[in-house]
Amino acid sequence: MHNAVIVDAIRTPLGKRNGRLKEWHPVDLAAQTLKALVERNDFDPALIDDVIMGCVMQVGEQSLNVGRNAVLAAGLPETIPGTTIDRQCGSSQQAAHFAAQGVMAGAYDIVIASGVEV
Repeated sequence: MHNAVIVDAIRTPLGKRNGRLKEWHPVDLAAQTLKALVERNDFDPALIDDVIMGCVMQVGEQSLNVGRNAVLAAGLPETIPGTTIDRQCGSSQQAAHFAAQGVMAGAYDIVIASGVEV
């Protein structure tokens, strides 16, 4: 069995309802973190096997697979799949679990687990 390790963690600043981040679209906010993660770790983004993004309220601007749309908005290669999951109050943690399980099973070498909620 392969070992899964967390190489880096990044997040946007915390905001409050109707605060400074209210004009940001959730896809663009998530895309900024994806871009920053790739830049900070200086690796070829084509090596990413998957992006798994947790999001509880998948309605409105966060609907229609916000995880996949964030991959595209970040300018990452179109060959990188992205999915969005909902585990009510534990969505991004579940994304990390699914990512680790994929690495341990040998299905992934590099996977990004993330979450978004606006």
